[in-house]
Amino acid sequence: MGNQFKTAVLLAALTAFIIMIGGMMGGRQGMIIAFILAGGMNFFSYWYSDRLVLRMYRAQEVNASQAPELYGMVTRLSRNAGLPMPRVYVIPQDTPNAFATGRNPEHAVVAVTEGLMKLMDPGEIEGVLAHELGHIKNRDILIGTIAATMAGAIMMLASMARWAAIFGGGRGDDDEGGMGGLGLIVMSLLAPVAAMIIQMAISRSREYLADATGAAIAGRPDGLADALEKLGAYSQRRPMQANPSTAHMFIVNPLSGRSFQSLFSTHPPIEERVSRLRGAPASPSSPPPPPSRGGSGSVDSGKAFWDRMSGR
Repeated sequence: MGNQFKTAVLLAALTAFIIMIGGMMGGRQGMIIAFILAGGMNFFSYWYSDRLVLRMYRAQEVNASQAPELYGMVTRLSRNAGLPMPRVYVIPQDTPNAFATGRNPEHAVVAVTEGLMKLMDPGEIEGVLAHELGHIKNRDILIGTIAATMAGAIMMLASMARWAAIFGGGRGDDDEGGMGGLGLIVMSLLAPVAAMIIQMAISRSREYLADATGAAIAGRPDGLADALEKLGAYSQRRPMQANPSTAHMFIVNPLSGRSFQSLFSTHPPIEERVSRLRGAPASPSSPPPPPSRGGSGSVDSGKAFWDRMSGR
């Protein structure tokens, strides 16, 4: 029930945010139009956001004849996990990474990059696949996909607010509560920060839980631990060509090689994840979570809020 409740809250937050922007740009009439738009976006997020993410990365579905080794691993691990067989996709990028998406286990997708298949040995690939199946088993994938859609929508609204300010938007502020040009510019600057906070509000504990679930599905933690070490090293040297709004969906942060995005990472430190998998305490030298900077106190409280909702 935890993730179902969080999904409902995310959808409600998206609706409220869009209505607020509509009011700022067009007063009462803008709020009505925004409410209709929000309803359509909520419907789209639930039913089609997974397809949007796959199309964003030009992922191609493969079958048993096209990728027998990969498909066989997913089939075997799905059976171990007691899950329906998900669809399998390959992303044409050289940086190793992977994610799962879909609204429920019956409509799930596992996607891996070409780089993962080339650079990892079979045990490590199985560990990564088991981690993604862990997200499916724990029903994390819907909230992750909807959060990606929300973050993208917020970025789009920020752009709309900028153009509205430039071309005289918000003229109804005096009589209908609309916001003037200056307010729209401020909103366009704050909206991307709100998108990052939404991503960070999705608890990092879901990654730890997926690691533990994945280790159980694979039957051993070493493959995933070794894979995480390699993935962390590659992501530092060769960040993936990824949309920031979807960064939280991947097994490791695809943007971790970029200092600004790493301050807002939705993933726990790889060293800590590996230590937990190997059963060893974290090294005192392990990097701590991103430090508080500026308004990040609200980010920390946001993460704690989601943790409490999920009962963790």
